[in-house]
Amino acid sequence: MQQNGMSKHSDPIHDRKPMLIRSSFLSVVVVALTLSGSLLADRLGGIKNYREYSADFSSAGQPGRERFELLKSEGFERVVYIAFANSEGAISDEDQLVRELGMHYAQVPVIWDAPTKADFDTFAAVMQSAPEKKTLLHCQANYRATVFALLYRVLYLDVPLAKAKSDMNTIWKPDGVWRDLIFEVLQDNGFSPQCEGCDWSSDD
Repeated sequence: MQQNGMSKHSDPIHDRKPMLIRSSFLSVVVVALTLSGSLLADRLGGIKNYREYSADFSSAGQPGRERFELLKSEGFERVVYIAFANSEGAISDEDQLVRELGMHYAQVPVIWDAPTKADFDTFAAVMQSAPEKKTLLHCQANYRATVFALLYRVLYLDVPLAKAKSDMNTIWKPDGVWRDLIFEVLQDNGFSPQCEGCDWSSDD
């Protein structure tokens, strides 16, 4: 039976309730995820120049020995180190430390003043061997690592160059051999290093 030409099933207030509930639930989820990401960044902020690019990929300078247990507890599955074991501040037994915590470890030693495309290709091959693994890429100060992170995100994760470069520039603005490496790798893979808003001048 209808009253005033409207059935009980067409009550606009009744119809809106499920939508309002779903909208509120999604808002709570988004806020929770955002807070979770912020808390993680805060907890790992003790690692020099730590930067989180996604839920599965971050880069940083050298973590202290005690930070590797924290990385494990936060779900990291792989650590990739792209400097040398005798670098200042390096942990000589980092490979053993990481493996004993149950994470995968890889080292791609990159000479500071002579990085090569082969170095990046080796790193990318490590990442692509298990692309789903939550990974921390690190060196000593997150200089080498931010360059490799930029290249990997652009070439393999479809991140716009302007976005990847902006993230890298929160740490530094590469010049010389490191800027040359970025240009070489991008161009060899069919990407132009020029993009809207991209300024490749150095801080010097």
